[in-house]
Amino acid sequence: MLCINVRYNTKDQMIALKLTKIGNSVGAVFPKEILARMHVDAGDVLYLTEAPDGLRVTPYDPHFAHQMHNAEEVMKKRRAVLRELAK
Repeated sequence: MLCINVRYNTKDQMIALKLTKIGNSVGAVFPKEILARMHVDAGDVLYLTEAPDGLRVTPYDPHFAHQMHNAEEVMKKRRAVLRELAK
């Protein structure tokens, strides 16, 4: 079994995920309520990242967030140039 921490309001609850054989691979079955809280559906990508207390499953892509941060810095710094290019 694979377990993840899910925060409901102020309480921490553990949700057990059942691992299922899918061909030569293994998949985790997520309850509908968890998928809704994570705003994901079948076919979406989830990321498994290291956390201080273990592993974290999230739809948040840290690499993409880093790229977006860099893009925002450029847009802030070069606002006038981008405004002229948009004309």
